Amino acid sequence: MLDSGAGRNFGLVAVMVLLAIVGVVTTDTFLTTANLLTVLTQASIIGVLTVGVTFVIIGGGIDLSVGKVMALASVWATTVATQSYGPAVMVFCAIAVGVGAGLVNGLLIAYGRIVPFIVTLAMLISAQGLAERISGRRSQIVTDPVIAGIANTRLLGIPLLVYFFAAVVAVGWVVLNRTTFGRRTFAIGGNPEAARLAGLDVKRHTILLYMVSGLCCGIAAIMIASLTTTGSSTHGTLYELDAIAAVIIGGTLLSGGRGTLIGSILGVLVFTTITNLFVLNNLATEVQNIAKGAIIVVAVLIQARAQRSSAST
Repeated sequence: MLDSGAGRNFGLVAVMVLLAIVGVVTTDTFLTTANLLTVLTQASIIGVLTVGVTFVIIGGGIDLSVGKVMALASVWATTVATQSYGPAVMVFCAIAVGVGAGLVNGLLIAYGRIVPFIVTLAMLISAQGLAERISGRRSQIVTDPVIAGIANTRLLGIPLLVYFFAAVVAVGWVVLNRTTFGRRTFAIGGNPEAARLAGLDVKRHTILLYMVSGLCCGIAAIMIASLTTTGSSTHGTLYELDAIAAVIIGGTLLSGGRGTLIGSILGVLVFTTITNLFVLNNLATEVQNIAKGAIIVVAVLIQARAQRSSAST
């Protein structure tokens, strides 16, 4: 049952229920409204990055650069010169940096024929260095009241960042499941040569997939700049691993061609809830990382089993 998308999503929901029970038993504050909203807010930024990473992996690629591209976009958007032109320019700069980085990734992979792992690892390192160069390794303070106020704004008692997260997921789900772009993503990820012979422009679509991931980095950059009121080169450290891990445990095949956005988002919520439980119980970060690693290994084993089962039928 867990081999199917719906079965895996059901399994992740069951894990969430189990974690909630552990939270109730071990703490007095897990099920409070304030703590649940904290979990959702913390999940929002990595969740937006995960949407972009899901598109790339279903399309047969990988993007290791999302955390540091987000950091670079946050630094660029929060420089003093940029902030003096207002929030619209800040948002435009963050989006432009993210999409630009995605365009470079896509061009190198599609036309340079360099494997995605190498290209995006190089982008991770370059974005880190550029962010440090621009910021002088100092946090850029957000002085614009509109950007700074986003994270503190609530609608019906729910933080605005959560609505941003939900909107990105909704748009991503529609594009992936109800448009030609989504169908081509699955086709190219499943068998790029067959997709090419069927007339699809695989190179162009690959570039667009990495630009989608970059767009999500730009959106996440504004969100983290608002939440921390800073733009910093230290933002997003290891976020790329959390996003990829969430996609894996959500059931998306690393080889591409199969996966669901809902599964990825459930993966994000599982990881965020685990982190929250460890913080509430004052447990060490090392133990938390061991637990996350074990979950990833189990998810990969389930994927391997599903692939063997699919190949034998």
